[in-house]
Amino acid sequence: MELKIENMTCGGCARSVTKAIQSVDPDAKVEADPAARTVKVDTTAPGIALRRVLDEAGYPATSDR
Repeated sequence: MELKIENMTCGGCARSVTKAIQSVDPDAKVEADPAARTVKVDTTAPGIALRRVLDEAGYPATSDR
């Protein structure tokens, strides 16, 4: 799954996004790219759960596709 996160602009943001995603699925593999403002997630969690937790963390996400 690839998500676009417009306000993820630095490494600190990327760490916060990763932490939020792993709060839903501790085994998720997360590749955050602050320069492109995207995150690739390999997870079994539903996308809606990830978007919800990212919204709560202050990093609203949209599907990149």
